[in-house]
Amino acid sequence: MQCPGCKHLIAEPDARFCPHCGQSLADTLCCAYCGNYIAPGAKYCSHCGRGTDSEAEREQTNHHLVRLGISETDWQPIPVGNYCMGSPGSEKNRFDNEAQHDTTIAAFEILKSPVTFAMYDAYCTQEALPKPDDETWGRENRPVIHVSYWDAVQYAIWLQKQTGWLIRLPTEAEWEYACRAGTTTPFWTGSSIAPDQANYNSHYSYDGSAISTPPNKTTPVDKYPANPWGLNDMHGNVWEWCASLYDESYSGLELSDATADVTNHHPRVVRGGSWYNLPGALRSASRNQLAPDYSHYRVGFRLVREVN
Repeated sequence: MQCPGCKHLIAEPDARFCPHCGQSLADTLCCAYCGNYIAPGAKYCSHCGRGTDSEAEREQTNHHLVRLGISETDWQPIPVGNYCMGSPGSEKNRFDNEAQHDTTIAAFEILKSPVTFAMYDAYCTQEALPKPDDETWGRENRPVIHVSYWDAVQYAIWLQKQTGWLIRLPTEAEWEYACRAGTTTPFWTGSSIAPDQANYNSHYSYDGSAISTPPNKTTPVDKYPANPWGLNDMHGNVWEWCASLYDESYSGLELSDATADVTNHHPRVVRGGSWYNLPGALRSASRNQLAPDYSHYRVGFRLVREVN
């Protein structure tokens, strides 16, 4: 099959969108209303008589996305920029693996929240896969848990095939850049973080923050305020897989995507802390590592969508 827009040769026989330029293929394959085959260049469906204009294409695209549990409004643009990755030596609870260094980031888009059960369950339903356990905490708008790095990679591959979007896990450098949202403090909230700002083990304080009884489980992804760039749960709720191999000394792997390196079982980076962790683990610069085949009820992920 050849894309009518960019002429890219598409290997996937049931592709609905061009993986190269993202153009919908539906108007050259079938009617957006009745599903009947439409000859190339036809202005009207010979079966139901409906038009095959851009409005019909948009309607079909939106309907398709609803079935996938995701929409255009779930993505947030992140601007190109330069920032100081890592933490200063004076930052409370920091570790030696957080050496500061200047980092330049290209523009991208990122999910406003971690991937939810609603999003991931749509994938499992379509592909007839077992759905991850929710620990009886609830599904829908809570972050999906019990997903390994490779589970996250496969979901991204599936979603890319379904939409034509260029989707992947964020690199470690992209993740911290998005989390900080222009801030230089331990958290985007400032020098401390409070129980009404994130889901963490609030039995403990950071820099004088209030103490309270924590939820002791995941919470809906829109429960707490978004950071200045409109992103929820960058601190707490679940650790989030990053695309990068873990590198103790920051030699450049934080800028790289290791998802194609399927034979490399070196630990991958997870960021953000979880509902279980003390507040120090939620800091923007805090780093952790896990084996890529590991899955747990404190680990989820979010995705990046590349932009031209």
